Amino acid sequence: MQTTRELPACPVETTLMLIGDKWKVLILRDLMPGTKRFGELKKSIGSVSQKVLTAQLRDMEANGLVDRKVYAEVPPRVEYSLTEVGRSLKPILDAMGCWGEEYKAKNS
Repeated sequence: MQTTRELPACPVETTLMLIGDKWKVLILRDLMPGTKRFGELKKSIGSVSQKVLTAQLRDMEANGLVDRKVYAEVPPRVEYSLTEVGRSLKPILDAMGCWGEEYKAKNS
C-alpha cells in the first residue's frame, strides 16, 4: 500500500488513482457480493484480457482493496475478495449505479 506522502493531495484524485480505471470499478462491482475465482471474474467482466485483469487485481491487492487467497491444491485455486477498505467503496458504487440509471432514463 502506498504511504500518505505518495498519495495526491486532492482526495478525489486519490480515489481516482485507486479505482479510476474501467476494469477496477467492474472488479469491485463483481466482488461486492462475495468471493470469486479468477475465471468467474473474467467471465462476469467480459471483454477484459487475462493479462489486464491480472494486472488490475495485483494493483488493487497492492493498494489494499482486494485480498488474494491461494489454496495449496493441484491445480492451484486462487480466490479474490474485497478487504474492509474495498468494501467501504460500496456507497460510491451504489451512487454510480443510481446516477447511471437516472442518466439512462433521461437519455433513452
